[in-house]
Amino acid sequence: MTEKLMKFSEAIKRFDPVFGLEVHVELNTNTKLFCPAHYEFGGEPNTELTPVSLGLPGSLPVINRQAVIDGVRLGLALHCHVNEWSQFARKNYFYPDMPRDYQISQADKPTNGEGYLDVELEDGSTFRVPIERAHIEDDAGKNTHIGGADGRIEGADYSLVDYNRAGVPLVEIVTKPVTGAGEKVAEIAGAYVREIRDIARALNVSNGKLEQGNMRADVNVSLRESPDAPLGTRSETKNVNSFRGIEKTIVYEIRRQAAILADGGQVLQETRHWDEAMQTTAGGRLKSDANDYRYFPDPDLAMVHITPEQVEELRATLPEMPLHRKHRLQKEWGLSDFEMRDVINAGALDLIDQTVQAGATASGARKWWLGEIMRESNAREVSLEELPITPQDVAEVEKMIVGGKLNNKLAKQTVEAVLKGEGRPGDIVEKHGWKVMNDDSAIEKAVDDALAVNSDVAAELKAGNMKPIGVIIGAVMRATHGQADAKVVSGLIIKKTRV
Repeated sequence: MTEKLMKFSEAIKRFDPVFGLEVHVELNTNTKLFCPAHYEFGGEPNTELTPVSLGLPGSLPVINRQAVIDGVRLGLALHCHVNEWSQFARKNYFYPDMPRDYQISQADKPTNGEGYLDVELEDGSTFRVPIERAHIEDDAGKNTHIGGADGRIEGADYSLVDYNRAGVPLVEIVTKPVTGAGEKVAEIAGAYVREIRDIARALNVSNGKLEQGNMRADVNVSLRESPDAPLGTRSETKNVNSFRGIEKTIVYEIRRQAAILADGGQVLQETRHWDEAMQTTAGGRLKSDANDYRYFPDPDLAMVHITPEQVEELRATLPEMPLHRKHRLQKEWGLSDFEMRDVINAGALDLIDQTVQAGATASGARKWWLGEIMRESNAREVSLEELPITPQDVAEVEKMIVGGKLNNKLAKQTVEAVLKGEGRPGDIVEKHGWKVMNDDSAIEKAVDDALAVNSDVAAELKAGNMKPIGVIIGAVMRATHGQADAKVVSGLIIKKTRV
């Protein structure tokens, strides 16, 4: 049944939107949170297990020290207050992918308390998102529903459970209700999650790949009559695993809830799911309040003590934060806001930076990553990072151009060969014998031949019409197999047609 929706612009005029996000960041520790089992995405199902991660009777959890350190560093990057004492609790509920039938999380004593994150929007403005907590917990396993549409449980014939992910450490970052966003509500939410992803990668505490489940978000949305009115009833759309999905979920829920309220109805407090194929949310179950989870301290785990001195030691390990780094690089590279936005949207910031560090110019690095390599990325429908070319490869090509060993055409051929898997740039150039022609007499002869063959074009050039010069340049480049320097060729043509 199709749900009634109100236009987004009308909904924003009639109601004040409020959102909240629970962002789950999977930590990339070598082992799970409470046992020595290793976890790697894509592993054979149900092979990365121990009695603890299976919840077998008599098995006892032991805290992963590195997970706590990573959790604290992430909390500090989010300007959170790190509590000296924190405690793990049992969160009781039944899901088939949680073998213990309870999750080990943190309730009233989280590791990281209140904080905030400033996010930058496309118009250059900054919005501060308030954070309530960033607590540590272990993840559930993964259900795979067979026979249903798009892998959903509705209509499925049966379900499979993979417990490999069960017990993997997470940091769950919970915002306070975010108010004052207005029509920019979806943009702010998307920018917030992107910034968390960038911070987690900068800290090297998570791979931050939403498509692999390293990060996902529960999206809470409610509407109220005005900014002065009490908060409305919220929906919670679970486990949205793409930036666009998060933004679209918020827009859809605002439109759906606005239509309900405008008709005098009541919004249910429920969990929902984002359907990417239908571009809609679908109802799940009525949402429980926190006290329904029957939290109580885990009797098998001692409280975690983090001293102020330890906090400061970890604070000293924090790298340059992504927003500050972006502004610094934009200034160093001399890019406009629009040009930098292109770099960010392409996911090329780190690649260009690494290419510059490997010896290329910023303009050269940007040209390759947003040009030939980006076209190949789009054609293969993969990210730039997944292509078989490295920043060091691109820097090597650029150095050969600057050193006069390659011209632009030969450089393009070299990059294409690298992308085809032929090897590294230097080896490819040597194998094919590609090099800029340095024999001036040979280049001059090729120019003379081209002018003679294309006598009508030569006549136009001599008459002062330089528009068809490309015809002669192209003929010379073909004759020299692309090895002549186009600038040298152009200069010779001009010299020979000036009378």
